[in-house]
This record gives sequence, structure tokens and C-alpha cells, in this order.
Amino acid sequence: MFPTPIAKTSRTWQLTYQGLLPFALIMWLLPLIAVALFSIKPAVDFTQANYWGLPSAFAGFENYGKVFLESQMPRYLLNSLLITIPTVIGAVALSAMTGFALGIYRFRGNLLIFFMFVAGNFVPFQILMVPVRDLTLDLGLYNTKTGLVLFHVAFQTGFCTLFMRNFIRALPYELIEAARVEGVAEWRIFWYVVLPLMKPAIAALAVLIFTFIWNDYFWAVVLTQGAESQPVTAGITSFNAQYRAAYHLMSAGSIVAALPPVAMFFLMQKHFIAGLTLGAVK
Repeated sequence: MFPTPIAKTSRTWQLTYQGLLPFALIMWLLPLIAVALFSIKPAVDFTQANYWGLPSAFAGFENYGKVFLESQMPRYLLNSLLITIPTVIGAVALSAMTGFALGIYRFRGNLLIFFMFVAGNFVPFQILMVPVRDLTLDLGLYNTKTGLVLFHVAFQTGFCTLFMRNFIRALPYELIEAARVEGVAEWRIFWYVVLPLMKPAIAALAVLIFTFIWNDYFWAVVLTQGAESQPVTAGITSFNAQYRAAYHLMSAGSIVAALPPVAMFFLMQKHFIAGLTLGAVK
């Protein structure tokens, strides 16, 4: 039912695995390595068809300087931060409370409410595109960062509730009962008993949602337009149009746009792995 651990397989398979793993890693990282290499090449390398060779000169400072000083990339990055951070805070905060309610309280309709939260994640984005866009137009939220934040919070809360509810249900219920016997109010149980135990799950969920929202392109294009409100995923299209044949600048802009979620993962790596594996072993 479950795959056999590599350490328990034959010596031949272990050697095969060790030989194929670096090859697979290189193939996986090859596009990123190519873009990073392009981003430090001078423009003359592309006019001379030096696409895959080493740079004739290091032009990294010049290329990245143009990205930050001669384009709208800083504005797009700021927009992404102003959209992603409130979304992460809102979705995680709401899902922590809904997960607590659905995970701790046993009442009729609990499972139905939980299914309603989860059901939204099974609806294809393309079906929601027109009604969501019309709704933002009617509410005056179209082409605003606020509208994009509110939509992302509403849509991500379903997945976050699924994550939080299952995590909370795995906690020892005796802690809740002991607190109630002592006469502790329900909101204090949530704040002082359950929430501290949820820190690994909150960290893991924050990394996931940050990555989802930062990399979102579909809704960024549907609900925003222009540098005033577009996040970096939609803004990179305008950036590429500005530097259509400047592959070194396009590559530098792409690297800049991809760095924040990577940095977020490595900064929170310890908590992310702990949150995903907590409860996996006894």
C-alpha cells in the first residue's frame, strides 16, 4: 500500500536512485538556472546568439538596476505585498476561528457546514470568472487591491478551514474539557489553550497561502488592470511588453518576481515542515 523506504530496498536500487536523483534535480532546476544566467548577461550576448554560453561580461548590476529604477517593477512588487500579506492574515485568522468551531463543538449540521466551506474549492475558476468580475464592478471594487484581497480571503478560507479543522480535531480533547471544568471561557480556551498549539499549523498554512496568492495570475488579470493595482504576476506581462526583445531584462524581472515566495519558504522552512508532519508519528 505504501512505497518501500529507499533504505530497505536492494543495493542496486539504492545506487540507481542515488544516480538518478542529481539528474532529476538538474532537469528540474535547469529552466531557473537558464533564466538566472540570462539575467546577468549583457544585451550584446543576445545579438550575437550567445544564449547558452557563459556571459561575455557581468551585467547583473546594470540589468537589475534597470528593473528597479526604469520600470514599474517596484510598484508591482509593492502591490503584491499589499495584496498577499492582508490575505494571509485574513484567511489564517478566519480559518483558525472556523476550524476551532467546527473541530471542537459537536452539533447537528457541523459536517454540513464544513462541507459548505470545502465545496467552494471544487468549483473551477473559469466558472466563477464572470460573476465575480460583475460582483466587483457592482460593489465598486474592480481594479482595486481591496477587491482582490477580499476575494482571495473568501476563496482561501475554505481550504484553510479544512486544514485547521483537521489539525484541531487531532489535538487532545482532554485539554478542552479540563479548561471547561476550571470554568475558563470559550474564547479564552481558544486564545490561551488551542491557539498556542496551532502555531506550527499556522506557520505551514501561512507559507502555503503566501505562495498561492503571490503566484496567482488568473484573478490578478481578471480583477485588476494597470500599475496602480496589479500584482507582480500580472504586471510582469506589461514589463515583458516594455522590454520585448531585451531578454536579459525580462529574465532579471522574472527572477525578482520569483524571489519573495522562495525567501518566505526558506525563512519559515522549519515551521513549515513541523506543521505538515505534526501528528504523523506518535
